[in-house]
Amino acid sequence: MPTKPSKHLETFPNPQPRRDYRIHMEIPEFTCLCPQTGQPDFATLTLDYVPDRKCVELKSLKLYIWSFRNEGAFHEAVTNRILDDLATATAPRYMQLTARFYVRGGIFTTVVASTQKKGWRMPAGLNFEALPQTPSVR
Repeated sequence: MPTKPSKHLETFPNPQPRRDYRIHMEIPEFTCLCPQTGQPDFATLTLDYVPDRKCVELKSLKLYIWSFRNEGAFHEAVTNRILDDLATATAPRYMQLTARFYVRGGIFTTVVASTQKKGWRMPAGLNFEALPQTPSVR
């Protein structure tokens, strides 16, 4: 049975809920459609988060990201929607989503959105500096 896109995000229990640690994911194959022209838009998404009680399951994340392929969306709207859906599913201590859209009409667009659990403070030793971009071939 072929795999299909899905808006359902699955989670699993955080294996170290007492520890603050960073999960970093790079998603280089995000696509959606320009709502004005219907042309495809391509982006690399970078997800960084500090889980609380739940982590996002990777296959469901892949299918969720795939579900935007035929949807029209402005860059700002789709970035914030993805962040909202991920934050609703996982209730993280901190989460940041960066969407780097490829050039369209001579303009590169990068949208950065974040959310933080009320009362939680970033520990001094937890580094959220940008990691080097992973090459497309390993």
